[in-house]
Amino acid sequence: MGDDMFLEVNDVGKSFHDNQSGSFHVFSNIDLSIEQNQFVSILGPSGCGKSTLLSMVAGLESISEGTITLEDSTIKQPGPDRGMVFQEPSLFPWLNVEENVMFPLKNSTSKQEAKERANTFLQMVHLSRFKHHYTHELSGGMQQRVAIARALAMDPKVLLMDEPFGALDEQTRHILHDELMKIWQETQKTILFVTHSIQEAIKLSDRVVVMGTRPGRIIADFNIDVPRPRERDDADVIQLEKDVMGLLEGEINKVLKEELSYEHSD
Repeated sequence: MGDDMFLEVNDVGKSFHDNQSGSFHVFSNIDLSIEQNQFVSILGPSGCGKSTLLSMVAGLESISEGTITLEDSTIKQPGPDRGMVFQEPSLFPWLNVEENVMFPLKNSTSKQEAKERANTFLQMVHLSRFKHHYTHELSGGMQQRVAIARALAMDPKVLLMDEPFGALDEQTRHILHDELMKIWQETQKTILFVTHSIQEAIKLSDRVVVMGTRPGRIIADFNIDVPRPRERDDADVIQLEKDVMGLLEGEINKVLKEELSYEHSD
């Protein structure tokens, strides 16, 4: 791990304006520093702004206040230094697997080099023999592996993952956890990963950042000093799960109480 902070979120806020209720603050005063090659997960209840924050790092959402910098360069728009993997793979159905992975490279490199890079990463996600298949011929887990290969083919400095395994069954999810760990160790990418799952966050990450809601903010930042591979029945893993769940339960209950009191006031 490098000593210098690689990705910096400095005093960042996000608010939306609508004509009926005026300004709505998703979160404010978010500070987060991530080292190069770190795997950091963001956990939090629905509505805390974790996916919005990830989209701001990607340059897909505007920043209302504060700054986000990657290697001292301020993020203002999307760029090839950040690869994004969404919950839904968002592949092009009219292109085959290899062409999907080559697609973001078409303006930056020769077709031959794009093909070579695509095949390197398809090999990494164990999909080489499916490269001429179309997306409708693949399972959900395979489609997500294509999306990961496509993001990696751009050789981004940071891989941003927004609940990439949330729509998959548990067995497939566990297999892809192991795949992602191998890819991360092999490529040494910095990964910022949004999830709803405490178990997933603890299994994969160097750090787990917990966000609270109403208002959205960071309420804890756990260093996960448990050797990999991590087993669910490990005493340290169980204790970490309890600690994180204790924090999240308070936030989730707060949301439920607010929603119930709002319903009764109608």
